[in-house]
Amino acid sequence: MPIELGSVLDGIVTGITNFGAFIELPGGETGLVHISEIAEVYVKDVNDFLKANDKVTVKVISVDPKGKIGLSMKQANPSARAPKKKFQPSFEERLAKFMKESEERQQVLKRNTESKRGGRGSGKKTE
Repeated sequence: MPIELGSVLDGIVTGITNFGAFIELPGGETGLVHISEIAEVYVKDVNDFLKANDKVTVKVISVDPKGKIGLSMKQANPSARAPKKKFQPSFEERLAKFMKESEERQQVLKRNTESKRGGRGSGKKTE
């Protein structure tokens, strides 16, 4: 069975190196999951994430003419890859909020400054 680019397959970890893990695919072929394709987080040591004989789901991301198969664990599960979308206000909403907060801060500063100087109605006359 030829391995097709983009297909998602189940495999078994057959070997671990400092740069990734070798995965045996259905049909007996072996591919490599590079350390950068193991998880969304930084992977310092492959052994923290995988061990020999683990069953994993991988996506075929490359097949070179010599038959080397590049695999990805993090691309195999797109729902896990999708970032959680938080409500993000538009630029205009953020600008309006900033302007309102800025105006309030300036009012407070102005009141504090006037009270230290005597402010309005302090009874002092300047002639």
